Amino acid sequence: MPDFPDDPIRATDPQSVVSERNRSRTLWHLYHYGISSRAQIAKALGLTPAAITKITARLIDAGIVAETGDMKGSKRRRSIGLKIDSERFHFIGVKFARSLVQIGVFDLKGKRLSLADMPRVSDNTVDAAIAATHKTINSLLASDPDIVAIGMAVPGPYLHGTGYAALVSSMPHWRNINFQKEFGQDCPVPVFIEQDARAGALAQRLFGGLDDAGSLAYFLLGEGVGLGVIENGRLIYGNLGASTELGHVSIDAVNGKKCECGNVGCLERYCSAGAIHEQIDRISIIQNSANLTHIEACRGLFSLAERENGDDAQTAKARSLVADIGRYVGYGCVIICNAFNPRRIVLGDIGALGGQQLLDAAQAVVDERVIPEIAQSTEITFSSLPTDAAVLGAAATAITQFLDRPSYFVLPTHQEMRNSPNRNKPASNEAT
Repeated sequence: MPDFPDDPIRATDPQSVVSERNRSRTLWHLYHYGISSRAQIAKALGLTPAAITKITARLIDAGIVAETGDMKGSKRRRSIGLKIDSERFHFIGVKFARSLVQIGVFDLKGKRLSLADMPRVSDNTVDAAIAATHKTINSLLASDPDIVAIGMAVPGPYLHGTGYAALVSSMPHWRNINFQKEFGQDCPVPVFIEQDARAGALAQRLFGGLDDAGSLAYFLLGEGVGLGVIENGRLIYGNLGASTELGHVSIDAVNGKKCECGNVGCLERYCSAGAIHEQIDRISIIQNSANLTHIEACRGLFSLAERENGDDAQTAKARSLVADIGRYVGYGCVIICNAFNPRRIVLGDIGALGGQQLLDAAQAVVDERVIPEIAQSTEITFSSLPTDAAVLGAAATAITQFLDRPSYFVLPTHQEMRNSPNRNKPASNEAT
């Protein structure tokens, strides 16, 4: 777990660390299972009833947990239900894509309270986009005193500890932005930054309704191609935070397309939104496609391929292209299966709009190229979250930290934290 530079818990005795862990375990139980009695929580976590009574009293005093009234207990004993007060704490989520910045506000359960698209970004307007993001965040903080943290999802490879994205294909000016210094300093609430695909994986874990969220891979098919992997409930990072960079794994090292990263045949050059747009332009199946954004072009392609009465040549070309894209997605899934062996691979973002034809093509590649036992035990699905899952994932980055370290946010209270000059947290507090 990444460090909190001035975390009040880390500076105390080991017993305080254990107490904080048990508070976190209690919150995670209530988060996943809903209303529970103290006795049910104690049994689930293997703690004594006395310990749970003390823990929940602290969480109730902090306003995170609330009593719900009587509920049926064991042996006809009277029990009082407990639940997380999910509406009391709000989180800002900021998604930085290559050409798009989205900013949303969410409650603790991921309920969207607001969502706004910032003006479209080009390489020479990145600085203006950063300034506009600051202005919007400041406005949201001023208008909503319940906001306790900000999560940000940024393009990868994002190097934890430096604050920079090492590479942002086709938009090099983003590489000049130090997200930690830009947003983490002088902010009245903690800021947490995560690579976009990992943020998406956290969103799947928290809000995706998956019963196997402890072992999943989120395969992001957006303006870039990314991967976030959760194993035993934790994200995989690597040394610099640059592991799971699936988009820059070569699938054709001999004759492949040149990539800005210096490699040849990178997966991103075949199934990212930009790569799909190039193919659309090349085969001329959408009128004036060169003047469309990547997202608009992809939506047009997928819509054309799904036409029920589309038997003309253009529709046939569209369906053939979607099948090709699906095969490249399948190659990525083969790599994921062999490298990480997750229980589930979730396809998300723009490319996931390709529908069943894309999924079938990807599955066929996996069935052909992966050891049968592994292929048959790995489920490939589309994300059940909206296409803007990365902005929800940005919020999930902060929400995860809230559940992992509750005392960091409520001791002192979040309003006192905001007003204190000592609460300007660096954005190196990245999520796990």
